[in-house]
Amino acid sequence: MSEQVHNRLAMVRAERKVSRQALAEAVGVHYQTIGYIERGQYNPSLDLALKIGKFFGLPVEAVFSLEPFRPLTDEVYGRNAQ
Repeated sequence: MSEQVHNRLAMVRAERKVSRQALAEAVGVHYQTIGYIERGQYNPSLDLALKIGKFFGLPVEAVFSLEPFRPLTDEVYGRNAQ
């Protein structure tokens, strides 16, 4: 069994005002696949993760991680610095 891949995909999509359908069409998958990824029910392939990062103009590690992401407020305001 593979390790869970954590993601910020829903947050990035919302920030950029991109629908699941639009993202799915841009990266060549079904829109439900985007939902599965966002809910942690499906780990994207490396190819798909790279396509998603490229679509948003972000490094893949800004969207996906093997470790849980710290809450965004912690990163912005420096709370609970590790």
